[in-house]
Amino acid sequence: MTANTDQTADTDSGADVGHDLEAERTTAPMSDYSSSAVAIGFVVMLVGIGIAFGIPLLTVPL
Repeated sequence: MTANTDQTADTDSGADVGHDLEAERTTAPMSDYSSSAVAIGFVVMLVGIGIAFGIPLLTVPL
């Protein structure tokens, strides 16, 4: 079995395809987001909680 760990510096990888390599790196928590995006996320969370707890409560026999 051969090891494919030897790579040259000019090898193109999938990591740099379509990205500006000179731009400053940012991560998602550092990205700007609006209050409407927060509100949408909160509504999605409430719907998820409603589904997660509501369906089991509806199927419990009284």
